[in-house]
Amino acid sequence: MYGIIGDKLKKRNNVLEVSMKKFIIEDDFWGLFPDAKFGVVICHDIDNTIKDENKYVDMLQVSEKEALKYLDNPEFIQNDVIKVWREAFQKFKTKKGARCSIEALLKRVKNGNHIGSINPLVDIYNSISLRYALPCGGEDIDAFAGDNRLTKAVGDENFITYGSDKSEPPYEGEIVYKDDEGAICRCWNWRESVRTMLKENTKNAFLIIESVDEKRTEDLENAINDLAKLVQENLGGTFKTAILDINNKSIYLE
Repeated sequence: MYGIIGDKLKKRNNVLEVSMKKFIIEDDFWGLFPDAKFGVVICHDIDNTIKDENKYVDMLQVSEKEALKYLDNPEFIQNDVIKVWREAFQKFKTKKGARCSIEALLKRVKNGNHIGSINPLVDIYNSISLRYALPCGGEDIDAFAGDNRLTKAVGDENFITYGSDKSEPPYEGEIVYKDDEGAICRCWNWRESVRTMLKENTKNAFLIIESVDEKRTEDLENAINDLAKLVQENLGGTFKTAILDINNKSIYLE
């Protein structure tokens, strides 16, 4: 395929051009969340194989202890880092019981349960998620079919999550990450597709940290810098970072 992996080839005026994949936050999302901000890390040529699982277990447990500072209210859902996402999820149709990923992580920590090691990339972004109490996620860029978009779902997108063998399409109007083959993550950051999930053989990764709290811009910036640093130190490769908002809505995945 012309030595190009994962990109579209187009012919214009008899000249072959490469259409590079992008991450795009579409206008229908900004209509609901005009003040949201996103930190993005694009990683290339990383080594995500498990070499020292204990290192990542220790990393996660340190972050679990740090996360407790965000849970000073004994009523779990009244803590600011939970409350702000509960309110955000009320602005679009969600599957019953769907919660922001950071709520799920913090609930485990509150209940005294450790976050299990999965693979280096996932462990690293989970540790950052806990350290800053911000939802983090990641996908394999090479598994994307075209652009990755954060948008409202049509309602017929194919979606198969880990542990399932049947498609469970999102609701119409549900906030999703999606590409040309279907939904990548449902209910914004609740549950991801098995098709694009990070694996040990992932070489090129899209990592994202999300914020809907205007007061936490500095935390978001620090989190994305720490995430990029940990990936570089532990997995090598090259990376670039960006902060996306309503005035900067997309980034090339190169």
